Amino acid sequence: MTQVAAPAVDTHCPYCALQCGMRMTGVRVEPREFPTNRGGLCQKGWTSGTLLTSPNRLTTPLVRVDGELRPAPWDVALDLVAAKLTAIQKAHGKDAVAIFGGGGLTNEKSYALGKFARVALGTSQIDYNGRFCMSSAAAAGIRAFGLDRGMPFPVSDLTSADAVLLIGANPAETMPPFVQHLTNSGRSGGLIVVDPRRTPTAEQATLHLQPRPGTDLALALGILHAVVADGHARTDYINARTTGFDAAWRIAAAWWPERVERVTGVAAADQRKVAAILAAADKAYILTARGTEQHARGTDMVGAWINLALALGLPGKPGSGYGCLTGQGNGQGGREHGQKADQLPGYRKIDDPAARAHVAGVWGVDPDSLPGPGRSAYELLDALGTESGPRALMVFGSNVIVSAPRSGRVAERLSDLDFLVVADFVLSETAAQADVVLPVTQWAEEDGTMTNLEGRVLLRTKALDAPDGVRSDLEVLHGLAVRLGQPDGRFPVDPETVFTELREASKGGVADYAGVTYDRLRAGEALHWPVPDVDHPGTPRVFLDRFAHPDGRARFAAVDHTGPAESLDDDFPLLATTGRVLQHYQSGAQTRLVEELNNAVPEVYVEVHPDTADRAGLTDGGMARVVSRRGEMTARVRHVASMRTDTVFLPFHFPGEQRANLLTNPALDPTSRMPEFKVCAVRLEAS
Repeated sequence: MTQVAAPAVDTHCPYCALQCGMRMTGVRVEPREFPTNRGGLCQKGWTSGTLLTSPNRLTTPLVRVDGELRPAPWDVALDLVAAKLTAIQKAHGKDAVAIFGGGGLTNEKSYALGKFARVALGTSQIDYNGRFCMSSAAAAGIRAFGLDRGMPFPVSDLTSADAVLLIGANPAETMPPFVQHLTNSGRSGGLIVVDPRRTPTAEQATLHLQPRPGTDLALALGILHAVVADGHARTDYINARTTGFDAAWRIAAAWWPERVERVTGVAAADQRKVAAILAAADKAYILTARGTEQHARGTDMVGAWINLALALGLPGKPGSGYGCLTGQGNGQGGREHGQKADQLPGYRKIDDPAARAHVAGVWGVDPDSLPGPGRSAYELLDALGTESGPRALMVFGSNVIVSAPRSGRVAERLSDLDFLVVADFVLSETAAQADVVLPVTQWAEEDGTMTNLEGRVLLRTKALDAPDGVRSDLEVLHGLAVRLGQPDGRFPVDPETVFTELREASKGGVADYAGVTYDRLRAGEALHWPVPDVDHPGTPRVFLDRFAHPDGRARFAAVDHTGPAESLDDDFPLLATTGRVLQHYQSGAQTRLVEELNNAVPEVYVEVHPDTADRAGLTDGGMARVVSRRGEMTARVRHVASMRTDTVFLPFHFPGEQRANLLTNPALDPTSRMPEFKVCAVRLEAS
């Protein structure tokens, strides 16, 4: 019998928001030409097909019986979940059940999850792990420009840039194909990297600024001071297209570069050099990422960098601009369609009566039946199992025991729940603690759309069938919704049908997908939102004519430096910062199962300057305890001569006693509710 070869299917990588183009033949992956990756893939992308046949794959529901997770039929598992959620809500109210989503879910799943929470459950308690990723940049973008689209221009625009300032970004490891877009700025002497570490990205820079962690805002003020004082400010642009400059300048005027040098450790001459490089460039970009966003003042930090961009006249100028490098695969789309605590589809606010009326009309429910805003991600997790908090939690596409700040506290909160349900395709650390685990499809086993870091809506096409016994998240939500009393047709399982409804729900909103169709995406059209109708070509570059505020002007933010949420002392004399490594992604639940990736980086480590290690009695390759005010973890010591002597670095992809997030500070930004992942006070001890 002749075996029929599997057809080749064009699709996109399951990992970061670059959403590299790839071609799949069965489980074999190869890169394809696409504007974001230009035929390249990173090591994670090349090995992504391995996950599809992993022996660790879940293929049947698991139900906890006598303390152990045991296989169960789907009907038994779903009946149990529906009965438990109904009983808990009857006893404790609608908000006693919560949902936690993920920035890797497709637009269809994100939309359905928000709808399920508000309609099938009637709960306000829904948020997602994107709150830990992009929320500060989103809040700063809305404040400055009137809307949040991470990069308001195509990635390919960077290819011709003369100067690029990267703040808190390490794309050489986190999204390697992106780096090829920086070649011209590097060759022109205009690639500038701001990072406390000498990362692989910083190694390629013309100029590397290495500030003390938590002082980015002061550094931005110093460079803005130099721009104005040295005559580089674009006053014509400031007068014509912005408001609020005077208030922002009154603060920056007090942060002359020499003062900033004392706070940040970055030489005053280098601050002035950055100002001169950016001002002299015909095409210049300022890009922020997690390093400058994941702070208790992250919104203001990003706002300070946007101020710098506005003073130089970059946003809305062809060939220049400000943007944010989104992290998770659907970090942009995941926050647009309803799985955030305060949002409805189309990036609408849930407390806006007009938004509620529009979306309720699409859903066929009374607007008054929709709940109001709920708790943000960490506040939700921190309230679990408490007297006033949710008593049950459903988790989709997240592994909070590893990824949340102060993760020891989060694990305790999960254990105090009456009921925990996790939908995943592997038994993550969070799933292992659940009462019910529901095995769901992986990226290559279903159709769905993603919105990449440049606001481009992509169709990720099904390439192969899922194993027997596995269901999609949409099927899970449908099955539960019907059991909870919803009409059979209210929660469709076909992704294209869900997307058609999403289009209508988003119509007229900030993130308007009304004109995006599967047929247009299948035909290869490049559709960047907003796309208000089917004849609209999309909007690859927003802000060229006006910003999204009613008066069309961008807003400067009057922001000042205050420093991290906690200080150093004799017991905790060092600053710890966290981040990613090339081979792993997010909590590592997927990449730790790929042998090639896990063999490359099998355990957590702590990067320490040799002098700092010596003072703590630590040797290169030995083990250390890293202790903060919230917890401690164990890591292997790596001597890194380029590290600041007051700083240590830890990757956050590892479980158990290797969790970097046992240490991190859950102090929250007052606007974005972003926790302060990127700096906390620690000490080192010999293990």
